Amino acid sequence: MKQILTLDDYDFHGKTVLVRVDFNSPIDPESKRILEDARIRAHGETTIRELAEKGAKVVVLAHQGRPGEVDFTPLREHAEILGRILKRHVSYVDDLFGEKAKQRIEALGNGEILVLKNVRTYEKERKKAAPEEHAETEFVKALSPLADAFVNDAFAAAHRAHVSIVGFTPVLRSFAGRIMERELSALSKALETPEKPCTYILGGAKADDALRISKYVLNNEIADNILAGGVAGHLFLMAKGADLGEPNDKFLEKKELLQYVPGIKELTEQYPKEIKTPKDVAIDVDGKRKEIAVKNLPTDFPICDIGTETIREYRGIIKDSRSIVISGPLGIFENEEFAKGTKEILAAVADSEGFSLIGGGHTVAAVEQLGLKSKMGYVSTAGGALIEFLMGEKLPGVEALKASASKHQ
Repeated sequence: MKQILTLDDYDFHGKTVLVRVDFNSPIDPESKRILEDARIRAHGETTIRELAEKGAKVVVLAHQGRPGEVDFTPLREHAEILGRILKRHVSYVDDLFGEKAKQRIEALGNGEILVLKNVRTYEKERKKAAPEEHAETEFVKALSPLADAFVNDAFAAAHRAHVSIVGFTPVLRSFAGRIMERELSALSKALETPEKPCTYILGGAKADDALRISKYVLNNEIADNILAGGVAGHLFLMAKGADLGEPNDKFLEKKELLQYVPGIKELTEQYPKEIKTPKDVAIDVDGKRKEIAVKNLPTDFPICDIGTETIREYRGIIKDSRSIVISGPLGIFENEEFAKGTKEILAAVADSEGFSLIGGGHTVAAVEQLGLKSKMGYVSTAGGALIEFLMGEKLPGVEALKASASKHQ
C-alpha cells in the first residue's frame, strides 16, 4: 500500500479540487507589492498547471504573512502573477468560504483556476488541532461539499497543524502535489535511506536546530560526519573547550545561544570522531580577513568564517561522501571578505558525485547567487518544515496525507 497518494493516483478530469499551496512571498513593506515570485512559480509550473491541463476545476488555497504583520496581504496580486506564469486567466475572489466563494467555485469550468482569499483571514486557521477537529470547522464544512478532492502541495507549511493543511483530509480524497512529492522523495534520500558515507554540514546561526539535527542523525546512525561552521560552529568549538575571545562570547551571549553549549558538549564527547569542528577561522580585523588557527585563540576580533585549512579538510570529506545535506552558511556570506568558506564548500558539494540536499533560506540564496542550483541534487524551498523533518519530527500535513491514503485505498 502506498503511504501517500499522488497526482498519478486519480482521474482529476471534471473534478473540483482544493489545492493548498505555499504562495507566501517577500513583500515590499511600503508598496505591499510582491518582490519575488519563486514559490508562486514553483507551484504554478508543476501542480497547478498539471491539474488544469488534466481538466480539473482548480481552487487554490494559500496564505500570505500573518495577521498584524506588514506582509499580511490579499492574494489578488498572487493570482495575477500566477496567470502570467501559466499564460492563462486565473480568477480571484476576495472571499474564503462565504456565498461569493461558493458561487465562484460552482461556476468553474474544466481547466479553470480560482484563487480564494488569504486563508489566514479566517481566525481559526492557525489553531493547532487534529484533522478530525479541524474538519468540523465552518471553513471545511462550507467548502468540502463543493469539492471532489484535496491536494496538499505546501510542504513548506506541512509542519503546521492548521485547518487548511489538515482539515480537509478526513473528508476528501487527499493527494500530495508535485512539490510535496519531490520534497518528500529528496528528504527520504537524505534521512531515511541515505547512501553512505552520509555527511551533514550545519552552519548558520540556529544553534538549537544544529544540536537537535546532529543528535537525531547521529543517534539513528543516519550521518557519518557532522561538519560544523557558522555561528553553530562557534558553539561546537566552545563545547570542545576553545576560548573564542570576548567579542565572540558577548555576541553569543546577546543571541542567548550559550545555553546550548552543555548539550553540544555532551554530543561531541559521545561522537568525537563523527563531529568535525574548524581547525582555523577567519577574523575581521578592521574590515579585512585574517586567518588564525583555533589553537591560537582567543582573539580580540569577531570570528566571521571558517579558515583555509578547515575548508581543505571539509572538502576532502565531502568528496568521499555519497549523501550530503547542507543547511546554513559557513560564514558571513553577505560580506565578500568572509564568503570564502560558504563558496568553496558549496562548490565542493556541487562537484560531488553523491546526492546533495540544500536547505535553509540563506543557503539556497547562496547557491542561486553562485549559479550552482543545477548542480545540486535537490534544493528545498522549505524552512521550518525541512528543519523539523531533519530532526525526525512528524509533520502534521504529511501524516494527514498518510491517514487519508490508508482510508481511501
